[in-house]
Amino acid sequence: MARGTASIGKDSYTTKIEVGGHALTADESVRNGGHDAGPAPYDFLLAGLGACTAITLRMYADRKQWPVTSVDVQLHLTHAEDGAMLVRRALTIQGEVDAEQKARMAEIAEKTPVTLTLKAGLRIDTTLG
Repeated sequence: MARGTASIGKDSYTTKIEVGGHALTADESVRNGGHDAGPAPYDFLLAGLGACTAITLRMYADRKQWPVTSVDVQLHLTHAEDGAMLVRRALTIQGEVDAEQKARMAEIAEKTPVTLTLKAGLRIDTTLG
């Protein structure tokens, strides 16, 4: 499926990432002791969810031949009233689409691969190399 690596040296929290043949940099904010040289880990989590949502909705609109001109996904990671982590996701869909089509796209957003993975939880097995 997908593979990636993350490597950190002694340079505070700046981390080099390679995933899918792309080089990325992660870091923490200055207030958290980093250099703000890249997104923080939770930012990458939101980026993955946002990208998956936008791409899936674009594919769906194209398949249905709906005249969607853009899909914007706003994400906010926060805590629910019970203390659990919560992602608030807001969709803005532009184009000559009606309320029913937009509602259907909101339903599809709840079924994107990354959405389903996060909602189901994810098993992580850690070993020493």
